[in-house]
Amino acid sequence: MRSVLAGMAFLLLACCCSMAADNLRLNQKLDYSSDSHDGPLITGDHMSAGVTYGKPNYIIIYGEGCYNSKRQARRTVELWEKYKGRVQFVVIDLDNGLSPSQEPIVKEHYQGSIPHVVVLDAKGKALYDKAGEVEESVISSTLDKALQ
Repeated sequence: MRSVLAGMAFLLLACCCSMAADNLRLNQKLDYSSDSHDGPLITGDHMSAGVTYGKPNYIIIYGEGCYNSKRQARRTVELWEKYKGRVQFVVIDLDNGLSPSQEPIVKEHYQGSIPHVVVLDAKGKALYDKAGEVEESVISSTLDKALQ
């Protein structure tokens, strides 16, 4: 019985891991010079995904009408290209509502300023948790350490 339960837990974890935000694409109509609402900044598959333990997580929380968020969205898609499959990407668009798996993330990390970027290690410990734009090199360095 114990091995059956362990097998079921493994399958459940494997299914959760495969549900990372994937195939991320930047909205080509973004106006980086204004706070205009240009629609979702990032689109892709499994955009309602939440945190997965067992691998690092990169989380971006943003609003569509923020030029800082637009620039961070561009960096996010570039990071996804570099780390896809090795890092769980969680994209939270505050203008489109939260999925049940995203609500606890926002409650724990979001302090009212966007964009907000969080990097969690494989155990869920925050390695980076700040509002404002952050250079790709800073996040890459943090993710590289989390992957070691």
